[in-house]
Amino acid sequence: MDKVKANMKSCLNPVPKVLVSCRGLNGEENALAVGYCGNCSYDPPMVMVGIVPSRYSYHMIKESGCFVVNLVDSKYQETFIYLGSHSKKNEDKLAIMKVKLEAGKVVNAPILSDCPVNIECTVVDSIITGSHEMFIGKIEYVHGDSKLVSKDGMIDFSRINFL
Repeated sequence: MDKVKANMKSCLNPVPKVLVSCRGLNGEENALAVGYCGNCSYDPPMVMVGIVPSRYSYHMIKESGCFVVNLVDSKYQETFIYLGSHSKKNEDKLAIMKVKLEAGKVVNAPILSDCPVNIECTVVDSIITGSHEMFIGKIEYVHGDSKLVSKDGMIDFSRINFL
């Protein structure tokens, strides 16, 4: 194989598209598209999400200490693109896109009802890695569409048509 230098910014793609939802201490809710997200521990189960400090949701997560990772399927593409390209600083993007929210079962943040999997997390640590602050979240509860979850609680990810 002939190798050439590739772009470092996106060298670990493809990864599932996710929306991170949160609630500020004042009760305001928001969601944003996050490009840096992944597992970081299985015992205890933890994930990390990278958020640029200038993003509207950054301070909401920093202050509340929790967030929800919502896995997105292809039916949610238009909403994903809109939430990822508009800021709540300028408009109520959740209302504009008619995003259905439900209260989390454990953390004080909403889940996006139309996403097939929602992962409730409590922030246990964070690290600034340059452009992003990586919030490490202990997984507190996982919601999965009933048609995706087996009797033993395992999610069949092959049945999700990810973006």
